[in-house]
Amino acid sequence: MADAKVIPFDDDRSRSGGSPRAARRRGPGRGSGSVSALPGRPDAGLRAGEPGESEGAEVASEAGRAGWERRIAGGLAFLRRRVTGEYDVDEFGYDEELTDQVLMSALRPLYEKYFRVEVKGIENIPSDGGALIVSNHSGTLPLDGLMLQVAVHDNHPAGRHLRLLAADLVFMLPVVNELARKAGHTLACAEDAERLLRQGEVVGVMPEGFKGIGKPFSERYKLQRFGRGGFVSTALRAGVPIVPCSIVGAEEIYPMIGNSRTLARLLGTPYFPITPTFPWLGPLGAVPLPTKWTIQFGEPIPTDGYPVEAAEDPMLMFNLTDQVREQIQHTLYKLLVQRRSVFF
Repeated sequence: MADAKVIPFDDDRSRSGGSPRAARRRGPGRGSGSVSALPGRPDAGLRAGEPGESEGAEVASEAGRAGWERRIAGGLAFLRRRVTGEYDVDEFGYDEELTDQVLMSALRPLYEKYFRVEVKGIENIPSDGGALIVSNHSGTLPLDGLMLQVAVHDNHPAGRHLRLLAADLVFMLPVVNELARKAGHTLACAEDAERLLRQGEVVGVMPEGFKGIGKPFSERYKLQRFGRGGFVSTALRAGVPIVPCSIVGAEEIYPMIGNSRTLARLLGTPYFPITPTFPWLGPLGAVPLPTKWTIQFGEPIPTDGYPVEAAEDPMLMFNLTDQVREQIQHTLYKLLVQRRSVFF
């Protein structure tokens, strides 16, 4: 019987990978700098030189620390500027830095987590130059104006700021008066509004006023009268577009089922709301219901094509006012039909 031929295990052919069977046994990636994957090991499948989970966690931790350090440094610099007075306030009392870093940060959890505001048509607000946003008003307390301000601030590609026109009652209340001016609100008068628009600001107005915010729950999403069209005259004189805005969700935060006129006269307010929770539950009754909001900005209505004397034409102002009102009302109905639930 012939002697069997012995093939040594360290044969050059096996080391060189010439045998196809040997190559299949080695599997993909072996001998090319990769780490063998063992069952149950957390670093299975990682290539040599790549960070493992522990290294990745350490990198993330360092990045987190660096982020916190930047925030703390920024906060300290902000406090230093506040103490030394090295910050700018415009002629209306608007403090842009305080608004961006403090007021918007305070309102953002309410906007994002509580009311979960969805914004549509933000591109209808021009990227530069003046514009007048005209919106419906509701909710017993004017939270819709604040949420509208956050919506423009956080969603517009150009990072525009909304300057709201507020009723004189806002500027008669202590603390509220100062905060309103710091946030960029100004008295709802034609002169101030026109000056802001000519300076290229985005101005917001809610022509329903107290008639809209204090209407009973049974009349929800039914627009009240838009005054005498003063906002149209202001837009015509400044030559800026009018952007209709519809807000759904604010009507249900405080369902107003009654109005104590006696208490309203004693307190000097336009109305004293009675809701299913207020005043029966005391301070707890002042917590708004967590409704789901939608804010939609409609197609802008240009005004720069009209002559200068158009601002004094009562028929033109009536027609434009009616056009803006109808567009807002139609959009409200459309959003209500699309809404699945008040709270979701």
